[in-house]
Amino acid sequence: MGWPDSIDSAPEVDIETSEGDGAPVHRTTIWAVVEDGDVYVRSLRGTRGRWYRELMASGEGVVHVGGDSYPVRAVQVADAESIERTSEGFRRKYPASRSVDSMVADDVLETTVRLEPR
Repeated sequence: MGWPDSIDSAPEVDIETSEGDGAPVHRTTIWAVVEDGDVYVRSLRGTRGRWYRELMASGEGVVHVGGDSYPVRAVQVADAESIERTSEGFRRKYPASRSVDSMVADDVLETTVRLEPR
């Protein structure tokens, strides 16, 4: 199982980011959804989320899932259709979680990111 199937079936993934050249690498557990073959993530802490800030600053990171690592490029999502598909993906994948409402709240929608393999 590879990209994006392993991400779709995993309850959570780890994302690895860094502040820049030579800076320590940070690894954080996040939710990821796959909609129409595209992988989307969103920051629960909005733009204050460290992983989100670092990922958007560098444009690159690494997703870890099930023992595999996938280098990724981050693409900020701005279109309403993709943002709503991502929200629906979170509702579908995490229906029993109390955190799902926070992940689809208006104040975090702007942190929707599509991850592409690099």
